[in-house]
Amino acid sequence: MTTLTVGYSTCPNDTFIFDAMIHGKIDTEDLRFEPELADVENLNMCAFKQELDISKLSYHAYLFLRDQYALLNSGSALGHNCGPLLICKNDVNVRELPPARIGIPGKYTTANLLLMLYLKKRINAKNFLFSDIETALLNEEIDAGVIIHENRFTYEAKGLKKIQDLGEFWESRTKLPIPLGGIAVKKQFSFDLQQKIDRILKRSIQFAFDNPESSREYVRKHAQEMSDDVMRSHIALYVNKYTLDLGKTGHTAVERLLTESTGIL
Repeated sequence: MTTLTVGYSTCPNDTFIFDAMIHGKIDTEDLRFEPELADVENLNMCAFKQELDISKLSYHAYLFLRDQYALLNSGSALGHNCGPLLICKNDVNVRELPPARIGIPGKYTTANLLLMLYLKKRINAKNFLFSDIETALLNEEIDAGVIIHENRFTYEAKGLKKIQDLGEFWESRTKLPIPLGGIAVKKQFSFDLQQKIDRILKRSIQFAFDNPESSREYVRKHAQEMSDDVMRSHIALYVNKYTLDLGKTGHTAVERLLTESTGIL
């Protein structure tokens, strides 16, 4: 049996889709997967070092890694009305802020790329762990911040305000779903092995859809202090038909991200 390392985040959408293949609930075609769970920006940096055989990547990072990693058709976080939010505590003109007063969840996150597309310029904003951006805003360490994941569901209760939904900005501009992150495999592996991994991941996702209670314990284990409602909303938002298979529309969205970012990167 061949063992491959696979990196993904602790977020419910990732633990939901990987649960079955990691825990042998489906046919893994004589492959075994050793998981490495980390924040998506940490996974991006691991991919730049080619430390993982298979990994979740922000599509921003993937644009730099296409010579080293092949994108799988299954596993993507891509869809409608699920983009990062640019928020603040006090009303600000974000276009006039110095970059050091804007917080982002990582240099190579798609959230940062969408922010730069929105601002129409490349900036070096301040990096935070995604879950720390709300606190940084409340403590006035920064004046604006881009939030992702479950923070979409919590910021208003903390008295923070939306400046711009960067997903709405992308969709109004392109009429395409928002390409946030995908699963990629090292290109050094044979095409047959790449296809096998893709089949297994799709099988795992379908199992998760068909047996939603099966992954609950694993998702809950890594969901930290997230409520059950937020956990379910998170999965519903980021796991969809594009997660099963990018399809023509999904691949078009990824290519459009490359086209749109040419003048920024």
